[in-house]
Amino acid sequence: MKRTGWHLLPLLLAVGTAQEAQIQDVGDQRPLQDKEQVSHSTRWEKPAAVGRQDDDGAQERADKVREATNILRKVKPPTVSKLARYTGRPKGILGSALYYSKEAFFLLFMNAPKQANLLTTSTTQSAPKLGGSLSKAVKLLNDAADQDSADAIYLLAEMNFYINFSHPQNYEEAFRRYKQLADLDGNSTAQYMLGFMYATGLNPAVPVDMAKSMLYHTFAAEQGNTRSEMTLAYRYHAGIATPRNCDEASYWYKRVADKAIDYYRSGPPGGHVLVRDAYRLVDESGGVYGEGASVSSAGVHAKQGGPTSDAYASIEDVLEYWYMQSSKGDLKATFALARLHYDGSRGLKRDLKLAKKYFLSLARLYWTENGKVMKDVPPSTERLATKAAGYLGRMFLRGEGMEQSYSKARIWFTRALSNGDALSQYSLGLMHLQGLGVPQDTAKAADYLAAAADQDLAVAQTNLGILFLDQGDTRTATQYFEHAARNSHIEAYYYLAEMNNKAIGRDRSCTIAALYYKIVSEKAEAIWGSLNEANEAFEEGDNQKAILRYLMAAEQGSENAQANVAWLLDHSKPRWSPIAWLLSFQQSARGMIGDAALALLYWTRSAKQSNIDSMVKMGDYYLTGLGTAISPENAAACYQAAAESLQSAQAMWNLGWMHENGVGIAQDFHLAKRFYDQALETNKEAYLPVQLSLWKLRWRSWWNGITHGGIKGIDEDEPEKRRRSLAEWLRDFLEADAAYYQQEYAEADDWDATPMPGGDDYWDDDIDDGIIDALLIGGLVAALALLVYYRQQQQRAAEQRRRQGVEGEQGVEGQAQVQGQEQQQQQQQQPPPHGQQGDGGFFPQEGDPNFNAWVAGGVGH
Repeated sequence: MKRTGWHLLPLLLAVGTAQEAQIQDVGDQRPLQDKEQVSHSTRWEKPAAVGRQDDDGAQERADKVREATNILRKVKPPTVSKLARYTGRPKGILGSALYYSKEAFFLLFMNAPKQANLLTTSTTQSAPKLGGSLSKAVKLLNDAADQDSADAIYLLAEMNFYINFSHPQNYEEAFRRYKQLADLDGNSTAQYMLGFMYATGLNPAVPVDMAKSMLYHTFAAEQGNTRSEMTLAYRYHAGIATPRNCDEASYWYKRVADKAIDYYRSGPPGGHVLVRDAYRLVDESGGVYGEGASVSSAGVHAKQGGPTSDAYASIEDVLEYWYMQSSKGDLKATFALARLHYDGSRGLKRDLKLAKKYFLSLARLYWTENGKVMKDVPPSTERLATKAAGYLGRMFLRGEGMEQSYSKARIWFTRALSNGDALSQYSLGLMHLQGLGVPQDTAKAADYLAAAADQDLAVAQTNLGILFLDQGDTRTATQYFEHAARNSHIEAYYYLAEMNNKAIGRDRSCTIAALYYKIVSEKAEAIWGSLNEANEAFEEGDNQKAILRYLMAAEQGSENAQANVAWLLDHSKPRWSPIAWLLSFQQSARGMIGDAALALLYWTRSAKQSNIDSMVKMGDYYLTGLGTAISPENAAACYQAAAESLQSAQAMWNLGWMHENGVGIAQDFHLAKRFYDQALETNKEAYLPVQLSLWKLRWRSWWNGITHGGIKGIDEDEPEKRRRSLAEWLRDFLEADAAYYQQEYAEADDWDATPMPGGDDYWDDDIDDGIIDALLIGGLVAALALLVYYRQQQQRAAEQRRRQGVEGEQGVEGQAQVQGQEQQQQQQQQPPPHGQQGDGGFFPQEGDPNFNAWVAGGVGH
């Protein structure tokens, strides 16, 4: 979709020619000459002379700015002591003791007017008193700014907003200077900051105005400001201050995703290492509701492990354990140490030299310095050594911790191929694909990449998918991209987004394209985010600075940053602190409402990005009226939405409580018990609160039954079905048999199309069903009685014939026959063998005159 700025032309002409200010990492105190991205208006270059008077004025302004910057470079930034870090964030017994000691000291001896609000008011209510050198520099900059020096205006705005060079924070002055700079030359950084301040209400003198915020962000984004592009994309994606527009969201996210991919590919072979600084602070303490009660620390997300496991260990504890195991000769621990120092982690920076040391120590256990394989090496050592060789080759290929050398990289990769190392296979494929130290050979590269892709290496799958896409095989390419996307590879998401956006090999899907572009953009935090600064400020205990940085990332759609802003505004003081409870009486109601409203805003935005704990927290705010009017109905809706995920026991318990007490929803003891039971099924750690709630609920339900209250009780379930009579059973059997016959043989014998002979009148609908049931039962009973009577008559006739035969026999032969018959009767009186029927059955036994006829009837059957 082609975009132009024609609709902004009148406004751009009104403010002058717009110039780009591509400062991405603002707010730090690095020397000004070290900043890599500076606008044309902030470069200290002598402008072209258009007259002697103008030339002298520009030279004078530039001299003032230059003198001021020289003074500012000498201002030492404030340092944070270790004691302040302990008292800022209580950790352990010592940290908590220091924290409460500091709180008590300020409560007893430092009763200065308390800041009314954490964010929405300026820290300086009057003109601050500056130090000597800082005061002089500010005076020079003010003089130059009054003469429309863009450089001076920009520096003053940054100093007042970010507290640069120890200057006090003053949002009102920062807003005024950013507005002056944006009106002067259309600086995109100033426009972005104005859009940010209009959206968040940081300046108390200017109310929140989302329309102006959208306008300034649009101005900045049209000039290529990455942060404004991210902000616009997220707002169109989520429908914030504007209707949802998938095409617009996809367009702006694509612009950022293109920059993200360019940044990723601009690094060493294999791409830049994308450091992820976005994480939820609240997860460090077990989630919003604590360990086991929050979704982030319960169920499938719960930490699994006993007291001796490393599930609850810190990175320092893990390192200490691995160091000890490695010193004892545990090669797996050595490799784990090397990987950890190479990749880095939260709380541990990358140490490439130490990683090289450990990798090389493993490789020397299998290869000599001449590259020969040692004899009698255990298979486990060989496997770890080849993996270490793959990492050593990667470090030589990328120049990490050592001088870049394609030849040495190839040597290590070749050695690692003996054990089928996937990283080495991919790296050799990349070298042949790009001609890095070897002749370019796409076919050989494809062979190496395919071998690595078969081992589920995401980066190899992506590169192989690119080769298939170049050949026009979109189906195979898509399969490889989807496999790589499962492991969150940035390029795989980018190509899937492009294929969905441009309808390559499939129908166009704007929704999927925008989602994938968003993922790609958020992975490259280095081009748009300041989350690293926010994390460092939080670790140092500077919550206000941390909130400000997180707030900027939250406006650009980072869900982790949104959750962090909401949690810091909600937990800026520990709720269990008695000193914080005493201090809360001094807080103005207006300040508390302002922070609560802002916290609710970002709880809501985080919840819309599938954060279930944030959804439950929204319900709490609506239920108690924090930052909004009390609305039990909205609270119930939030809890219901969270409960539908079947992950939040807290939401289910809350719904049970609301049904029990009739708050926001109908009072129903039966539904209350159901939600309490579901809470226990979802999280077994909720046993005690659920059992206590059920005990109270049963007592209330019993009392409701005695007093004949109008509330549905616990036992008021649907009545059980009574047992069916024989007539009902026969009727159901016949109906089921008829339904089965109709279903199975409807095509062959359609009862509706071919009625029975005699017409449809044969089945009279007026006949009562009870008469039919009685006739059927009577017929069955009569048939059974007839069979019993017939059997008795047959037995009597047989007995009479046997007696007549015995009396007519004479002589020895007759006596012998009588004796034989008596013996036979004695045998018949004995218990029959297993599986045979005794006397008195329906079938004749052997010796019975009817036995031969009965046996003859069974032949052949």
